[in-house]
Amino acid sequence: MKFIVNSSALLKQLQQINGVINTNTVLPILEDFLFDIEKSKLTVVATDLETVMKVHLDIEAKETGRVCIPAKILMETLKNISDQPLTFNIDKNYGIEITSDNGKYKVMGENPDNFPREPQADDANSFTMTSGALVTAINKSIFAVSNDDLRPAMTGVFFELDKKGITFVATDAHRLVRYTLHDVKCPQKDSFIVPKKPLNLLKGALPDNEDELTIAYNSNHLFITHGGTELVCRLIDARFPDYKVVIPTDNPYKMVVNKNDFQNALRRVSVFSNKSTNQIALHISGSQLQLTAQDVDFSNEGNERMVCQYDGEDLQIAFNAKFLIEMLNGAGTEEVFMELSTSTKAGIIKPSEQVENGDLLMLVMPLMLNN
Repeated sequence: MKFIVNSSALLKQLQQINGVINTNTVLPILEDFLFDIEKSKLTVVATDLETVMKVHLDIEAKETGRVCIPAKILMETLKNISDQPLTFNIDKNYGIEITSDNGKYKVMGENPDNFPREPQADDANSFTMTSGALVTAINKSIFAVSNDDLRPAMTGVFFELDKKGITFVATDAHRLVRYTLHDVKCPQKDSFIVPKKPLNLLKGALPDNEDELTIAYNSNHLFITHGGTELVCRLIDARFPDYKVVIPTDNPYKMVVNKNDFQNALRRVSVFSNKSTNQIALHISGSQLQLTAQDVDFSNEGNERMVCQYDGEDLQIAFNAKFLIEMLNGAGTEEVFMELSTSTKAGIIKPSEQVENGDLLMLVMPLMLNN
C-alpha cells in the first residue's frame, strides 16, 4: 500500500489529536495513530479508550488499507521536515517506509485489527451550535472543574439541556461557574457530565468562529463533529450535585470594581499570602477596598488600597486569591460586579455586561478570617 501526503497538512491535523494519547498506557497499541485510507481520503484516529479523536484529510492514493503508526516517532519526524510531499510505503508486515525529498525513514507499524473499535452513536439525540460558542463555554467553565477523583461527578463540566438553551456548570466545592446560552435549540430536557480531558482537546482543536458543529449524545457517550474533526468521549457516570441550592438569592451588598485593577492588586498582594491558602482579606467601606494578605510563618505582609463603588454595610471577607484571579479572567468585561452578604456567605461575581444571548454567574466560597 502506498500514499502521498503533504507533510505540513499531516502535521497540522495530527497535532489536533495527539493530546488524546497518554504516555504511560496499558496497551502498547494505544501509543499509535490508526491510519485508514479509502478513495484518496485519509482518516487518522487516536484513542485512550475513554476519548477517541479523528481527523480527515485528502491524499493521493490508489489503494485502500489500514495501518497503525507509532505516534511519538511520527510526530518527531514531521516536526523536523520542511513543507513537502511525503510518500508512505507500507508492506504486508506493516513495515513503513517514509520517503521525503532528501531522505528515507523506516519505522515498524502494527496490525490495525488490534486497534480498539470506537463507540457508535446509537439512539443519539443531536443538536447544533456554533464552534465559537462551545469554545467560549469551555473557557468560562473548565478552570472550576475539580481534580478530586473521589468525587467523580465534579471532575467534568455538567451540560444541562433545555428547549430554551443550554447551561454549563463546573464546581470544585470551593467555587462554582454557571454559564447559560439562550440561543441553542436542544431537542429535549436532558443533562450529562463531560470529562475535563476531551473538553481541553476540543478547546485546542475547534476554531473560535461561527462555524456550525453537531453535538450528539446517548446514555454513555458524547459525539462532536466539526468539519473534518470528530471527537467521541465517554460521559461521567455519576450524579452532579444540585448546584442551584448553593447559589445565594439574597446578597444585598453590591460592589463594582475595575477588573484589571482588581486582578493586578490581587496578584501583587497575594505574593505575601500563605502559600497553602492564598488567603486575601477584603475590607470594604464606602468607596474604598483594602486588600490585605499575610503569612504569619514568615512574617510577610502586603496590603493595598483601591477605589470601588460599594452599596452596603462595611464588610471584611476573605477569599482564595488564586480563585478570584481565575474567575476574573472569565468575566471578559472592563468592570465586574460582586454581590456579598456576610463574611461566611458565598460571594457572587458577574461581568458588568452579559454577552448577547449568554449569562455568566460565578460563585466563590469565603475563607475563615485570620483575626
